[in-house]
Amino acid sequence: MTDSSPRALVATQGHDGPLTHIEHARELKIQHLMRILEVTRLLNATLDPDIQLQMIQDVAIELTETGAASIFLRDSRTGELFFLSALGGGADGEGGGQLLRIPVPIRGSIAGSVATTGEPAVVNDVSQDERHYDGVDAETQFVTRSILAVPLIRRGKIIGTLEVLNKVGGRTFTDDDLELLTMLAAQAAVAIENARLFQQSDLVSEIVHELRTPMTSIIGYTRLLTLGQVPEESKKQFAAVIHREATRLGHMVNDFLDWVRLEAGRVQLAREPVDVVQLVNHTVQVIEPQAQERGIVVGKRVPFESLYVIGDEGRLKQALLNLASNGVKYNRDGGRLDFTVEQVGDSVSISVRDTGIGIPEDSLDRLFQRFYRVPGTEDIVRGTGLGLNITKSLVEAHGGRIAVDSTVGEGATFTVTLPLAEPS
Repeated sequence: MTDSSPRALVATQGHDGPLTHIEHARELKIQHLMRILEVTRLLNATLDPDIQLQMIQDVAIELTETGAASIFLRDSRTGELFFLSALGGGADGEGGGQLLRIPVPIRGSIAGSVATTGEPAVVNDVSQDERHYDGVDAETQFVTRSILAVPLIRRGKIIGTLEVLNKVGGRTFTDDDLELLTMLAAQAAVAIENARLFQQSDLVSEIVHELRTPMTSIIGYTRLLTLGQVPEESKKQFAAVIHREATRLGHMVNDFLDWVRLEAGRVQLAREPVDVVQLVNHTVQVIEPQAQERGIVVGKRVPFESLYVIGDEGRLKQALLNLASNGVKYNRDGGRLDFTVEQVGDSVSISVRDTGIGIPEDSLDRLFQRFYRVPGTEDIVRGTGLGLNITKSLVEAHGGRIAVDSTVGEGATFTVTLPLAEPS
């Protein structure tokens, strides 16, 4: 990268002698443009988001001669901004590291300001900018001194922010830096959105595949019923299978619709006081008949006084029922299902514990991913693999979090933590 101070000549030998400063700058700019064209081709050749993000960061650092790069993307469901990963260890980087999906405030961060206004930000000293958010630095053990940030825009829509940090040698950012990063961001936004669209089309294929199984059973047994001289007992069995598969199909369709609405941000949550103690009592009443069919004892330990959160009672009940239903499905006959509610500081904790088959340690990190099923459980419980993903989305939409602890052969405990409502 050329220095912004004027120079008469640079020690670069061309075909016809030394290049002037202007000629050198022009040649360097052509090289940078060719590099952007090259990385554009590479970005469009892959639909793997992790590879894309790494590639974008590498080239951003190279073009702007900085110590690190960061990518922030807006969640299409909630509109929140997330820091996805960062590169450290550059010539002027201090520390560094990688950490995926750290939430960053829209208001109160430079990345959030750029993602909101669509205007680039050039900050040569972050200590002098009140918008600087140091939460990511604390998480990644990185020291940010200067930032150049540009919006990621696709079809007029801002999908995130691309930042480079700490200009090498403590220099200030130049107009060339801004121009190159803006050009890179434009190509990066196209590649990121293409990958997202591919994932959505892949999702449709997965949904169709999941729906095909119960549909095949329904069609097959319906055809058997139309055959002549089918024994009465067989007719009852066929009808029972059709009813079971049709019910499962209905549940799957509802799960898919809920998931799509949550992903698209089309779920409007009520904002009203919800009594968590009463919510758990209702959940126990609903799940008890299902548990009794297998001799599972349902217990609860709740405070005498009400604990309130602000949110949507119906959606919170849906989340708890998902956990309770799993607690029955994956339990052992004659087992237990226990609910515990307690106040922890300014939050309320709701635990659902079962005495079932448990979850292997290597599955815990993937448990809330869409369509994920713990290996070996497909024949025990049939479902979409979306229930826990939907539950996590609903909990997080209420400003809460969900965690799981499990021992194979002993059971699992899911804990939902929600912020308590302010007393009024």
